[in-house]
Amino acid sequence: MKKIKLFSLLLLLTSSVFAQVNLDYQKPPKEIMDLVDVPRAPVVVMNTDGDTMLLLYRDSYKTIDELSEEELRLGGLRINPKTNIGSRTTFYNNVKIKDVSETETRDISGLPENPKLSNFSWSPDESKMALTNTTDSGVEVWILDLEKASVSKLTEATLNANMGNPISWFKDGKSLLLNMIPATRKELINTAEAVPTGPTISTSDGSKAQNRTYQDLLQNPNDVFNFEQLATSVLVKKDLDGTATIWHTADMFTDISFSPDGEYIMATTIHKPFSYIVPYYRFPETVTVYKKDGTEVKLVNEVPLIEELPQGFMATQRGKRSLNWRADKPATLVWAEALDKGDPEVDVPFRDQVYMQDAPFTSPAKTVVKTINRYSGIIWGNDSTAVVYDRWWNTRNTKTYVFNPSDGSNSGTVISDRNYQDTYSDPGNFVTKENEYGRSVLSLVNGNAYLMGDGFSDKGQFPFIDKLNLASQETERIYESEYTDKLENLQEALDIEAGKILVRIEAPTEYPNYYIRDLNTSNLTQITDFENPFKSIQDVHKELITYKRDDGLELSGTLYLPVGYDMEKKEKKPMLLWAYPREYKDKNSAAQTTTNPNEFTYPYYGSLVYWVTRGYVVLDDAAFPIVGEGDTEPNDTFIKQLVANGKAAIDAVDELGYIDRNKVAVGGHSYGAFMTANLLSHSNLFAAGIARSGAYNRTLTPFGFQSEERDYWEAPEIYYNMSPFMHADTMKTPLLLIHGVADNNSGTYPLQSERYFNALKGLGATARLVMLPKESHGYAAKESILHMLWEQDQWLEKYVKNRDISEIKNQEEIKQ
Repeated sequence: MKKIKLFSLLLLLTSSVFAQVNLDYQKPPKEIMDLVDVPRAPVVVMNTDGDTMLLLYRDSYKTIDELSEEELRLGGLRINPKTNIGSRTTFYNNVKIKDVSETETRDISGLPENPKLSNFSWSPDESKMALTNTTDSGVEVWILDLEKASVSKLTEATLNANMGNPISWFKDGKSLLLNMIPATRKELINTAEAVPTGPTISTSDGSKAQNRTYQDLLQNPNDVFNFEQLATSVLVKKDLDGTATIWHTADMFTDISFSPDGEYIMATTIHKPFSYIVPYYRFPETVTVYKKDGTEVKLVNEVPLIEELPQGFMATQRGKRSLNWRADKPATLVWAEALDKGDPEVDVPFRDQVYMQDAPFTSPAKTVVKTINRYSGIIWGNDSTAVVYDRWWNTRNTKTYVFNPSDGSNSGTVISDRNYQDTYSDPGNFVTKENEYGRSVLSLVNGNAYLMGDGFSDKGQFPFIDKLNLASQETERIYESEYTDKLENLQEALDIEAGKILVRIEAPTEYPNYYIRDLNTSNLTQITDFENPFKSIQDVHKELITYKRDDGLELSGTLYLPVGYDMEKKEKKPMLLWAYPREYKDKNSAAQTTTNPNEFTYPYYGSLVYWVTRGYVVLDDAAFPIVGEGDTEPNDTFIKQLVANGKAAIDAVDELGYIDRNKVAVGGHSYGAFMTANLLSHSNLFAAGIARSGAYNRTLTPFGFQSEERDYWEAPEIYYNMSPFMHADTMKTPLLLIHGVADNNSGTYPLQSERYFNALKGLGATARLVMLPKESHGYAAKESILHMLWEQDQWLEKYVKNRDISEIKNQEEIKQ
């Protein structure tokens, strides 16, 4: 019977006639437009001394014209082949300087006309900043002189920024090492017009290659040719006086890294054979160390093509990985190697070994420290003190060790051993400072280190700074925020010894601004004054509500009431619920509240908060935990827990008396869209749904998805039961599907929404599919965003606010 049913479904999908709607870009109602079309506050970039800020300005949105520029999708990259920079790069169009001691900003003279600025890079002494400007023909380098508050062009539009930031400073601050387009670059193949010379062939030799469903991969020999041309750069040493010297001949450089003392350069290149199933960062790789004059010193690592890895999220490659420079030494290489052959199934007492090797890299490498879990990074301090982290996904465990890099013991002392999803137990991040090499190292004072934490607890959020004695492991709290009506974010310690901390303070109606807090005097000095651009919703009631699921699990969400809502009259209003499910291995972590109602109310492009202006209650960021304790995986009971989360949220707000529970919509983006489709397929809780950029057929992601590491053939029932596509015949609730035509997120390719809509329409469900041209997983063009908001408003007005009571009865009869 199953085979007959599936065959019948295929006939429906292939034979149905679908209604097409031709529609120009629309705009939402004025109440929403007034919140969308506002100027964006600048990004703040602070120098190390904490006395100077750069303010980077940009438009809130791109335009559809910008997204429509030529784009090549190759090896996991998206490149504009005319300008030689990432086609989705965020550009800034103005820069200002502000001295912390002054109230006014300084304009910068000499900026190019219609600037498109990116790749900002401080000089070693931070007196200058290099940046790129993208023109119609390519990428230029400009130099910003902070003292003069002026910029000047250093190069013509010949940079190659296709592989990332093309700028590296030499230690003396007088020269740059630049990735430039080689003179030998060949003309690209027009793949749309090129006549094939043969088929594209992939082979399997019997080894398992269980990879995620990556997007934008190489697809044929023409792609291979174009990728090689676009990825290849020549390295040029460019002095600030304009003198240029070829530093290294053309190659496919993916990373350039100077040693802390500036005497050596570690260059990473990729080479053939390429792959049709993995992105460029898993292509064969070579790491070579050079002297600063370009003389080759040593080839320090070679990595083959990585198409095959053991199964599991904690699988990794064999051999050297995570090569880096030791921050507190002039020129010492550091790397990790797996002791379990990179296979999580291999049982070993220690997963990884960390090594180091001093320049000139001829003596044997020294063992530094071993980690019980998978190595995830080191913060260096000095000759006797460093901190190393590890992590293991399956148990959600992370450990922090303090160790002596010089004693040769190859062991560390565990100072933190915790579930990384247990936010309440998070000890914070170690405070660092800049050393003589300009690198970040531990701030150590008389054997004490410092930790800054977010400070979530069952009583609320109170960010803190602790002093930790590394020998005794005793901690002393030296600061804890006392705000109960605001949120104070601790940004960075400008000088922990002097007690100078950069903080950002905000409230629901108070736009985030920056301050310098003096821990010794308790003084708070405001250094920015950004105004609230969303004053039309500044009086909206906002609160954090907590409630319980039917199994007793504590949940929470941020509740907004409509503009002008009378809390005494308590008129029942329609509600929008927006959420994103998250997997946990224990109920304690799942029940924790990690949102703060004192955050500024910022209606970003994807937010549903706009609809408080349209008479809706909004429950935002509603907790949707999926828990699997012990040997049980969270997804084993995904649907049951999903529905329980949704019901608990509606019950909680209904009990407060604010809503008509027959007029509740649910929505989400990406995995939240997947959640939405499942909720509508398996419950009668909602009047309508909005699902953006989701995946609906998990059999199309057969080697794992989200936090599911089992493959389809290990757990076919999980993949089937969790796929809304497989339950399209149970969908009787109106669903709005929105997807970017150029979605590049793993697993959420546009086909997912197209095929799901076809199934829904073929089976008679009420649905609408909106495909946004040129848009990726997140939407960027103003035209797209305004139209998305219009679509959502139309859907909500028709199927939620003005829902037909008879339709409710009909749905209940069908579902029950």
